[in-house]
Amino acid sequence: MMRVLLTNDDGYFAAGITVLRRVLSRNPDLDVVVVAPDREQSGSSHALTLHRPLRFDEVEPGVYKVDGTPTDCVLLATRGGLAEPPEVVVSGINAGANMGDDVTYSGTVAAAMEGTLLGLPSLAVSLVGGTHFETAAEIAARLLQEVCSKGLPLETLLNVNVPDCSIDLLKGVRVTRQSKRTYHDEVIAKRDPRGRAYFWIAGDTPTWVASDDSDYAAVMSGFVSVTPLHLDLTHHAAIESLAGWNLELP
Repeated sequence: MMRVLLTNDDGYFAAGITVLRRVLSRNPDLDVVVVAPDREQSGSSHALTLHRPLRFDEVEPGVYKVDGTPTDCVLLATRGGLAEPPEVVVSGINAGANMGDDVTYSGTVAAAMEGTLLGLPSLAVSLVGGTHFETAAEIAARLLQEVCSKGLPLETLLNVNVPDCSIDLLKGVRVTRQSKRTYHDEVIAKRDPRGRAYFWIAGDTPTWVASDDSDYAAVMSGFVSVTPLHLDLTHHAAIESLAGWNLELP
């Protein structure tokens, strides 16, 4: 039996992880356990809690909450929090897209990154909307079957984005690359009643620069996007370029 760890950045109580658990638990060959944050952790990226102890509490059989980040959840579940460590990690289902540059902010994707760092096949699943979680869960179940059967390349995770529609309306599945997102953020400064400054990060809706083989283009065309992400962030093509720099010490 394959032990599957479910986590997310929306909290253990979120609709996405609840539906995902229900769908995956239909498979008698899967032992599904939830270890997820006790509150929303969206935008937490790959943060790890180092300066305080963490609480690991069982809410109900097979469901645990952690007062930390998604990364904390995966690390604790894998390194002693559970009696039996997981063999594969599924992070999600996130309520909202995680495409393009947004993956660098995403706690959903970061949890899958942590699983990959710990040597576990991992995938992050996001619903590009907030209605058809059942569709995304069915897609996750099919991909998980493939991952368990075929494995993943070294240091690689799958970032999955599912259009928000019934499964019969999906046009198919595409293997994609990250698109580029242009942000128009601004920082708005205000003062509270005591005269102290505070700030809001705000801005207009970002715009996408997407090629036909990108995650954004696939989803906007009605396809599930499956993007393999690699943990090695080295820009290998730039190594030769930098070799021509004068880097000799004086």
